[in-house]
Amino acid sequence: MSHLETTGDQGRYNEVAIKYAGKIHRSRSGSKLTSQPAVDDLFPSFNRAGLGIYREYEQMGNQPVTDALQAQADLQGVTFEHLGLSIGTVLHDVDLKQTLSSATIKLIRETLLERKVIFFRNQSLAEDEQVKFGRCFGELDAFPFGKSGDNPYILEISHDEKHPGTENGWHTDVTWMEKPSLGSIAQCVVVPPFGGDTFFADSYAAYLGLPAKMQQRLQHISGINDYRVFLLGRGEGALPENLAEEIKKEIPFGVSHPILRTHPETGKTALYLNGAFLRHESLYDNRTGDALDVEEAKEIVSFLQQQHGRPEYVCQFKWQAGSIAFWDNRAAQHYAASDYYPHERVLRRVTVSGDSPYYNPVNQ
Repeated sequence: MSHLETTGDQGRYNEVAIKYAGKIHRSRSGSKLTSQPAVDDLFPSFNRAGLGIYREYEQMGNQPVTDALQAQADLQGVTFEHLGLSIGTVLHDVDLKQTLSSATIKLIRETLLERKVIFFRNQSLAEDEQVKFGRCFGELDAFPFGKSGDNPYILEISHDEKHPGTENGWHTDVTWMEKPSLGSIAQCVVVPPFGGDTFFADSYAAYLGLPAKMQQRLQHISGINDYRVFLLGRGEGALPENLAEEIKKEIPFGVSHPILRTHPETGKTALYLNGAFLRHESLYDNRTGDALDVEEAKEIVSFLQQQHGRPEYVCQFKWQAGSIAFWDNRAAQHYAASDYYPHERVLRRVTVSGDSPYYNPVNQ
């Protein structure tokens, strides 16, 4: 039986489908432009994820890392394992328990800047060793709303049968701070028997993949961020009102950040928001101070919160005991999959101090 030898309605449908497939192809082939259209015009406004990753990889020189960085790694005997096209690299043959040379610290920092998040395996650092490693990249930020380790700069992120994972939403860390942390360094100390991976998304590509009109609309838009989610307890009960008010007197409650952020070291533009900390109705024009219409503001935030989840922008990291992830909060967002319940998963995190977010349109 040939490919056309079917019976009944299905056979008739296939004959028609094949006939029109040929006609449509001939029609489109005959109307093709003689010159290649601009790349931006090839992607519809409602689906520009492919354009976003293309543009960011283009900014990277169409290679995972620069030749200069690769030469540094080769010189130091460090092997790169790239997980995503534009984001995520495992650095092999680095022992973080040892005192790191200035050349190794430089290599790690520059790899972080180029790849947005980097990973190390088989480290198993003690708390003080993890803090010491963090201090290679700047001062550290203590975290007031979680369980500290024996070292006060360690935040223990622990989930089990009584405390399911709650970090399963795309976010960049601590945007409720006036100067959000530059980066976070997390080590896995208890691995669940399955699941528990963390996903990281490229915030440069997420910006570049926005519709052009949305990119333009966001040029001068800021919003107010706060830590109300911690005061409400995230399922563990709200803090006593007097304690909440005491905290607000010590730690600013409600800080303004731009929705687009210029990276202070790379000069690139990132899409920058945390939906849990951002007051969705608070967007305003930072040139005039005029508030956006509340419904428009909520629609914009809802739309932007979907951008980092596009697979084109994402790499996935599978934790092992002693694995370390170091991500740049200015250039990436992350999502911790909560697919291991009721099993235990424990990470220890330190955060490196950052600076005040700003946006400089001159860099466009």
